[in-house]
Amino acid sequence: MTVQELPGAAAYRPAPPPEWKPRTDPAPLLPDAEPYRVLGTDTADGFAPELLRRLYAELVRGRRYNAQATALTKQGRLAVYPSSTGQEACEVAAALVLEERDWLFPSYRDTLACVARGLDPAEALTLLRGDWHTGYDPRERRIAPLSTPLATQLPHAVGLAHAARLKGDDVVALAMVGDGGTSEGDFHEALNFAAVWQAPVVFLVQNNGFAISVPLAKQTAAPSLAHKAVGYGIPGRLVDGNDAPAVHQVLSEAVARARRGGGPTLVEAVTYRIEAHTNADDATRYRGDGEVAAWREHDPVQLLERELTGRGLLDEEGVRETAEQAETMAARLRDRMNADPELDPMELFRHVYTEPTPQLLEQAAQLRAELDAEEDPR
Repeated sequence: MTVQELPGAAAYRPAPPPEWKPRTDPAPLLPDAEPYRVLGTDTADGFAPELLRRLYAELVRGRRYNAQATALTKQGRLAVYPSSTGQEACEVAAALVLEERDWLFPSYRDTLACVARGLDPAEALTLLRGDWHTGYDPRERRIAPLSTPLATQLPHAVGLAHAARLKGDDVVALAMVGDGGTSEGDFHEALNFAAVWQAPVVFLVQNNGFAISVPLAKQTAAPSLAHKAVGYGIPGRLVDGNDAPAVHQVLSEAVARARRGGGPTLVEAVTYRIEAHTNADDATRYRGDGEVAAWREHDPVQLLERELTGRGLLDEEGVRETAEQAETMAARLRDRMNADPELDPMELFRHVYTEPTPQLLEQAAQLRAELDAEEDPR
């Protein structure tokens, strides 16, 4: 006997489900098919010359900063440095689109973004020198601590943005992450919470092609990282990460949208890491010179310089003065980093707990006794 033949079976026949419709139309959330560009298009006409020149000056300074920090690692003054050479447009734009009251949540590679936001260039390198966990007061410039764990800063950014919204503060958080960080659970959790809470946060993914040695094709099968946004119900934007005005415009629109209550945006900036992952990495093991050379032809500094000179907004004297200002910054940074720091071993126990634990007090007392014994060997 089949189910249909059972007595009263018709009474148990389920009703057809109601018509299903998506909660949100996905079409407006999808990114453009090609990365958005400004340089070399008529769109550049709408940019204020002052903004273009400011972007250029910060790009030149950022390129020199990367070169100087890399040299310091070779001299033993830095333990490690993850260079952002080739990604300066993303770094600079992320810093310049924020208001003073906003917060920047950088990844370990985003020292340049911190400097462009006003952080002391030497303080931005304190973590990479091994002197402190952070080396600066995050509240002074509203820059979250630089840290090496991947994507952990993203949920923090969402939490801060959500708290600001609950308090009625007009604050936006901009969180930066690399393409490798999008493979971490923190990335997905942050986007989901941000979307559900409609938190005023902007996620900037710098897709530089590699998570150390792992190419993007081995991380995801998505059409683009920006397409991941639609799965969380937020808009995704795709932009040429080496086009500084384009990155600035897209991020500005996303920040403005978040500030007026429109919720989060995921921005993927397509760029390239010209140098190795860090000074401890040999990039020749997983990519060829031809690939790097092709991206050097799409250099963010040269792209903007050609645009400015072509429009008569920059001449040879301006190029020279900008380079000299960057060199002055590098010289000051070099002098400060070449000075041996005066370190107090007892600082190991400070800023760990508001109320030190008994174990921490015991360890501090033991170290204090050892240090006193070294000063007075009797």
